[in-house]
Amino acid sequence: MQDNLVIVESPAKAKTIEKFLGKDYKVMSSYGHIRDLKKKEISIDLKTLEPEYEIPEEKRRVVADLKSNAKKAKKVWLASDEDREGEAISWHLCEVLGLDEKNTNRIVFHEITKPAILDAIEHPRHIDMNLANAQQARRMLDRLVGFSLSPVLWRKVKPSLSAGRVQSVAVRLIVEREREIQAFTAEPYFRITAVFSVDGAEMKAELDKRFSTHEEALAFLEACKGATFTIGSIQKKPVKRSPATPFTTSTLQQEAARKLGFTVSQTMMVAQRLYEGGHITYMRTDSVNLSSLCIGTAKEAVTNLYGEEYSKPRNFTTNTKGAQEAHEAIRPTYMANQQIDGTSQEKRLYDLIWKRTAASQMADAELEKTTVEINIDNGTSNDSTFIATGEVVKFDGFLKVYRESLGDDEAEQKADDGMLPQGMKEGMTIDRKEIIATERYSQGPARYTEASLVHKMEELGIGRPSTYAPTISTIQQREYVAKGDKKGEERHYTIDTLSGQKISTKTKKEMVGSEKGKLIPTDIGTVVNDFLMEYFPSIMDYNFTANVEQDFDAIAEGKEDWHKMLKVFYKDFEPTVEKTIKTRSEHKAGERVLGDDPKTGKPVSVKIGRYGPVVQIGTAEDEEKPRFAQLPKSLSIETITLEEALELFKLPRELGEHEGESVTVGAGRFGPYILHKKKYVSIPKDKDPMAITLDEAVELIESSRKAEQQRHLKTFPEDPKLEVMNGRFGPYIAYDGKNYRLPKAMHERAAELTYDECMKIVNK
Repeated sequence: MQDNLVIVESPAKAKTIEKFLGKDYKVMSSYGHIRDLKKKEISIDLKTLEPEYEIPEEKRRVVADLKSNAKKAKKVWLASDEDREGEAISWHLCEVLGLDEKNTNRIVFHEITKPAILDAIEHPRHIDMNLANAQQARRMLDRLVGFSLSPVLWRKVKPSLSAGRVQSVAVRLIVEREREIQAFTAEPYFRITAVFSVDGAEMKAELDKRFSTHEEALAFLEACKGATFTIGSIQKKPVKRSPATPFTTSTLQQEAARKLGFTVSQTMMVAQRLYEGGHITYMRTDSVNLSSLCIGTAKEAVTNLYGEEYSKPRNFTTNTKGAQEAHEAIRPTYMANQQIDGTSQEKRLYDLIWKRTAASQMADAELEKTTVEINIDNGTSNDSTFIATGEVVKFDGFLKVYRESLGDDEAEQKADDGMLPQGMKEGMTIDRKEIIATERYSQGPARYTEASLVHKMEELGIGRPSTYAPTISTIQQREYVAKGDKKGEERHYTIDTLSGQKISTKTKKEMVGSEKGKLIPTDIGTVVNDFLMEYFPSIMDYNFTANVEQDFDAIAEGKEDWHKMLKVFYKDFEPTVEKTIKTRSEHKAGERVLGDDPKTGKPVSVKIGRYGPVVQIGTAEDEEKPRFAQLPKSLSIETITLEEALELFKLPRELGEHEGESVTVGAGRFGPYILHKKKYVSIPKDKDPMAITLDEAVELIESSRKAEQQRHLKTFPEDPKLEVMNGRFGPYIAYDGKNYRLPKAMHERAAELTYDECMKIVNK
């Protein structure tokens, strides 16, 4: 009989913990949740609002294994993660394995180190049902919303769509930002900079005002031709800069995106591996607090590496709305380890976490900022001055280790900061070298990146550390939002330079509006958002979503009853769903009439069709069937014009001949295709069917043939119904319309199998 059985969530964690506990403990993994709501049905009794859980088929073996080991053990320790999700997993294990609560210990730790594990064993507790119920309430509320709204979307927008409580609100943020961008008009202005000479040394300065027209900027340069420039005032002041707080889930996701180029889910995946390997503390947290142990070891590490004057122990407090989850920031488990062994991604993320933690325990940076005002005397009443700023680091402090990423505006300002010339005095006359007026444009709102969306969600109190990454993955998988690149547009701007007594004008070109990897709503995402905003405004309300999170927090703290909370929500929600399903609307959601087709006089409209956005000529009531064309990725149903829509009906296009037969580009219900010798080949999403060439089409035809050949590994002349095929999961046998799995040992010689060998497998 085994003395102790410890159950954790992941096999990697099990391995690390087993090393610390010794031979009296067996550590097993539940591989995440072992029980959940049923996949295909709502799985909630709508009268009592009680959940109906099941053990999914893929988990039955794991459960059987855990059950038999739990029976043999004298004591069972449930050691799932220390957040609500982890508490719910422990409760489900208790229920499913039939464990006696009195004999079952719940242990938590937020780092996988020997002292933390042994300390947890010393201080076990029972399952906290408040935490588990907060997780049940979240799971059920999301299921109620998803399962109720999805059928409404199938009927009113497009089949096989789905809606989610937090996901829909995240899509709303992205759609609203896109509309702000569409509505924005860039206004030009003129920024005036100057280069002065102070005893032979150069000094850059900027005028303290901007001009809105070219004429004003030129008039100012003209007035400067005979002007005298004198130092008005010199102000020096010490500036202290303090380090940023240690990482929370959201700040780690943001910095890893800016500094390492990681996606939000990539950051979480790498952080999970670092946590399970015992390198960092738990990676789902909104706390900035550090343990006294960490503050002590950080002091030691900073003093040893940089000297005593660089150390400044600090304690941070968390201000986030409803902060919960783990009770410490994300930090290295051992500050003495500046580096770790691991993949390059693990090393880079660990380095970021180590530096941020060390910097948070380091002295402020001490700088001296000098501001110089330069007066302009040009015989007119002039209230403008040039301002030159310089910054000198007196003591680098935490900057020795870590600088936060700057935004674009800050970076532009910082580029000019540096040493100013020495020996300047008030009233001193300085020489003008040149004054430059540069045309710039006001900047519109920027599209969200994954990281800036997380920041916005956190600011609004939508979601929690455990939900940011899954939310962002889901809205992309559902194709409501795409991470895309926007091509920029060319723009001309003028630069006027006063040098000596001459003003010269140059026109330059720049690319504007090009964006990489930003979140852009798809047509379907936009239409679903507008539909939900019209019929379910309360679900889409940012405050509602944030208040629901606070309800979950109250349940976790034992201040609110989870059943009551769900009943209050469902009482208002269900009638709205019923009413919306019965609503008859004249137009399909998202439908827009663009005008009439000049050839036929029939209306041209755009809408979401069964397979995505389409343009339609004619109506269902016409004698003649309407004509359809799929919308390419580059066009949107919100902004497409009648001319662009009519262009799409120029398909089918004849490209030429290949192997004596014509090659045609057409558009079908599944998207654009190439037709050659009665065979259809899909055109990839990144290729424009209106611009594809014959050579590109031939290339696609050939690679399609090659792929087809690779699928057919072997045929049998004696029985045309039998074939050995290659599929996504490896080789298999196809016989008389049915597929048969090949044993692993036969995979390598699948193409050489004999007829008898194949039939043996089929008959078995």
